[in-house]
Amino acid sequence: MPASSAIMAASRRPLRLLLCAAVAAALYLPALGRPALWEPDEGRYAEIAREMVLTHDYVTPHDDWVRYFEKPPLVYWAETLSIRLFGVNELAVRLPAALATVAEVVVTAALGEAMFGASVGLAAAMVLGLSPLVFGFARFATLDPALALFITAALASFRMWACTPGGEDAAGSAGAAGARWFLLASALTAAGTLTKGPVALALTGAIGLAWLAGERRTGAIIRMPWLSAIAVYLAIAAPWFALAAWRNPGFLHFFFIHEHIERYLRNVEHGWGPYFFVLVTIAGMWPWICFVPMGALQVIRGQGQGRDTPEGRPAGDRASLTFLLWWFGIILVFFSIPRAKLGSYILPGLPPLAILAGYALCNLSGTAVATRNVLGVIALADFAATGVTFAAWRLYTAPLYSILLADALVAAVALTVTSLAALAIARLGRKPAAAIGALALGVLTALGLMMKARADAQPLGSYRDLARAINPYLASGCELASYRHFVQALPFYTGHREALVDYRGELAPFGRAPDARASFIATDGDLVQLWRGRGCAVLIVNRSDLEHVRAMLGSEPRIIGCEGKKLALYSRESALQAPAPGCHIAASAP
Repeated sequence: MPASSAIMAASRRPLRLLLCAAVAAALYLPALGRPALWEPDEGRYAEIAREMVLTHDYVTPHDDWVRYFEKPPLVYWAETLSIRLFGVNELAVRLPAALATVAEVVVTAALGEAMFGASVGLAAAMVLGLSPLVFGFARFATLDPALALFITAALASFRMWACTPGGEDAAGSAGAAGARWFLLASALTAAGTLTKGPVALALTGAIGLAWLAGERRTGAIIRMPWLSAIAVYLAIAAPWFALAAWRNPGFLHFFFIHEHIERYLRNVEHGWGPYFFVLVTIAGMWPWICFVPMGALQVIRGQGQGRDTPEGRPAGDRASLTFLLWWFGIILVFFSIPRAKLGSYILPGLPPLAILAGYALCNLSGTAVATRNVLGVIALADFAATGVTFAAWRLYTAPLYSILLADALVAAVALTVTSLAALAIARLGRKPAAAIGALALGVLTALGLMMKARADAQPLGSYRDLARAINPYLASGCELASYRHFVQALPFYTGHREALVDYRGELAPFGRAPDARASFIATDGDLVQLWRGRGCAVLIVNRSDLEHVRAMLGSEPRIIGCEGKKLALYSRESALQAPAPGCHIAASAP
């Protein structure tokens, strides 16, 4: 690339990154606060942040006024700030995840540009931003989008250190500019540690060291500014752990041994086989995942344009490819080992795939046959998905599932139509950008239907309407309790502690502390005493437990509200208002 063109491209980089941020924000922010909180994660993290605001205790997280040490507090802190700015609502608690995903898209664009040029950076941002998994969790109040951001930014900074002029690439010892990139990587890794624990350090460290060793740059490992990096990491990450341990004896053992080592090795909750994240990655990046092998082959063969960065240094080479492959491969293997798996765990592994797919999308003009083949595979898979979804829609006639399958069917049809249009455009010899535009239009339509499906699925895992039904009773002084389960969002929506009856979940280890006793009702007998006492109570039960609870209480409780599989029972004969339609004993779950 000529020097003048490189300077011009570099001068326009902030504008390109700002454009990526604006488009990503336009995708993730609209109607962010409209859906109810989804159980259990959104309700849990929202309530922890709300209680931080109320107590001003930013060291010891509490959930339902019980100490909760499963995760570090950085995202909770971000949510508390958002609550202070926007109030106690769904928008406030989801905003940090959305903004973290916007930032991740921007960092991916910057890294793609540093590796392969401006056009690849923009294409990588589009691929990541329009990946269904990324889109879904950008609008979900959980910790994984922030972790994905910090891991992505840390690895991008590490890569910049490794390839900065004056750093290890050029002079054999890190110069001042390279050292700053390395220290930034350390700081971002510390932020990831404060987001979800030592997994951030384990992943970024393993990826960086494996790549350098694979490139036979072991000398660079020795000459890293280790002492400065460790000092930066500890200065950011250590204070909270030290304060939490000082205030809460036993915290360090519980957090590091029980919550990380033992859960990684032994936990079988959400158990899936080793194939799980392969399927999640394919579905979560559809249809862009189909271009990843093409991009990798083009890099290996030295095909395509823009293989030089604006600074004129070679980036479209096998070293860049191996960095991206180490990145995705280590994250895939690390999270595939334990049986406990959730789809959001793979989010930090998607940016390298987005960069490779972006590389392929920018170089389709010279690969007409391969492009048609890839588009044909996408169209065939979309058509098959449409057929399967149509068959399921005809088979399942329950109203709620029929609605959800109808949403999925319309999305599948939209993807099929646009992928066939893209294939037709490619066969007619039109510009590849038109075919990619058709695919993007189909994905946008599917993402819009994903938003609708989440709203339609609210009775399956959200209890905002149930909270609204019981709020008048709680306002009159009734106590709130849940039978053998914990509806995580009820304290957030009602502002009341939820007493957990005969509960054995994640809060149970801290239930013996004096400050947590009011959050638990130990036995059925204790519940009966509360129910027959002078006060009043609202009890949340599953529909499947209603007959047992009615026999135990020895009375016919009044049902004052319902949502999904939950019923709200009132301990007195009179009620402030009639329950919603369908809230009766014979009602069945949707």
